[in-house]
Amino acid sequence: MRRYLLLGNLPYALPILRPLQAAIRKRGGEAAWFFHGDGAQYLGTDEVLLPDTAAVRRFNPDAVFIPGNWVPHFFPGVKVHVGHGFAVSGKENTFSIRGLFDIYCTLGQYDTPEYSRLSDRMGHFKVIETGWPKLDPLFDPDVRPLEVERDRPVVLYASTFTRRLTSAPYLVDTVREIAKSGRWRWLITLHPKLDSQITRRWRELESDYVRYVNTKDVIPFLKTGDVMVCDTSSIMMEFMTQVRPVVTFRNGSTEPAPHLINVTEPEKLEAAIELALSRPPQLMGRLERYARAIHTQRDGHSSERILDAVERFIADKGLAELHRKPWNIGRKLQMRMRLGYWGPVKP
Repeated sequence: MRRYLLLGNLPYALPILRPLQAAIRKRGGEAAWFFHGDGAQYLGTDEVLLPDTAAVRRFNPDAVFIPGNWVPHFFPGVKVHVGHGFAVSGKENTFSIRGLFDIYCTLGQYDTPEYSRLSDRMGHFKVIETGWPKLDPLFDPDVRPLEVERDRPVVLYASTFTRRLTSAPYLVDTVREIAKSGRWRWLITLHPKLDSQITRRWRELESDYVRYVNTKDVIPFLKTGDVMVCDTSSIMMEFMTQVRPVVTFRNGSTEPAPHLINVTEPEKLEAAIELALSRPPQLMGRLERYARAIHTQRDGHSSERILDAVERFIADKGLAELHRKPWNIGRKLQMRMRLGYWGPVKP
């Protein structure tokens, strides 16, 4: 029986790694969690938490799955990077190679070629295109959308919390006026770090046609919408993998992306939503190509592909084929200090 460690540093790791946990259990394997930072308090009673490094080493996992950019080198097992999200603009932090991972699991045509090029050049990690486990439930027909009346189109609204990028302060009054007509149903979710006064103004919009959704599991929310209104938040990229249109407000690009409908003035929002709901063929074609590029697989089996990749790596003695990793003495000392562990690397 294989043992796997799910490593998180913040609550965002939970929806990314839980589909992997489900796939592990389905195969008869054993999964346990380790958190350094916030997040462990959200685990369920049926989930196993390892409280410290000593417990991790006793657990002795065959592989460690991480959605972040660091993993303790003294944790046993194959170190597997599963991705922490989509890069919204350019290649920001997407291809940061820290010399800590054995396998990078990529999402699609957008990131696989560059990771593969770096793998060929550096030689100390393998690259396998698997898809992102977080999106498995998005393509699982057994995972239901939110229960809403489908008597009219459903518009989702989501926003980043970054002050210079968020659309929330600028669109709240516009959405209030649009919602009064009752043409569409609105579902609103906001980042927990968004300014509380702005969040309060959005929550005050709740009515027969506006509903505020406060949840850490955004998948049912994403499955419910016909169109999304957003700004630069990466949640819109998760939504677009369904090939559903997005209207952005001041998206930030000097040349707005061709797969988005971008507006710069609040008064243009309503017309942009109308256009998105009409699903113009040219826009939908560009959106289809973009969705395929950022997340190629849409079968809901990314977790299984990741487990298969690890199994092949172990069976083929993949570590023996890799070049020696960089020494990374400073980073390794930092991780030992962070976790208070000064013992040997091998269990």
